[in-house]
Amino acid sequence: METEEASGGEDCPFCEIANNKSDTEILLSDDELLCFRDMKPGAAHHYLVIPRTHISSCKALQAVDIPLVERMVQMGWRTLEKNKVSDLDDVRMGFHVPPFSSVPHLHLHTLAPASKMNFKSQLHYGPQSHWFITVDKVLTQLKNRGRVN
Repeated sequence: METEEASGGEDCPFCEIANNKSDTEILLSDDELLCFRDMKPGAAHHYLVIPRTHISSCKALQAVDIPLVERMVQMGWRTLEKNKVSDLDDVRMGFHVPPFSSVPHLHLHTLAPASKMNFKSQLHYGPQSHWFITVDKVLTQLKNRGRVN
């Protein structure tokens, strides 16, 4: 896994957020993760969950990172609940696949209501997007990588 401490990512805007060097409003945080609103929302509720440790993208994840991804998802759900999203069946969570990541720091997109996303947002985050992978697909890939043949 390509990692570096968040304090070492001086050129990374998400590392700056993780190190409180930005005025970004943090919605939820713990020792490992934090969540904030996407600057260019693709849905009425569009949140980003990032690890404090710099990981370049979902492509850098390994099977040992499954618990990290699961915790990121849990924080996404907690943020939706905290912001009173009523239909938790109308949610889309996932990652952009490099080279289509806007910021080279792992970030989970949490979007709701997914059914109300406009055409442009559907292109970026929808089921037909070639550069957006759902969290379920990422977890399946990581589990398959961890299997011994």
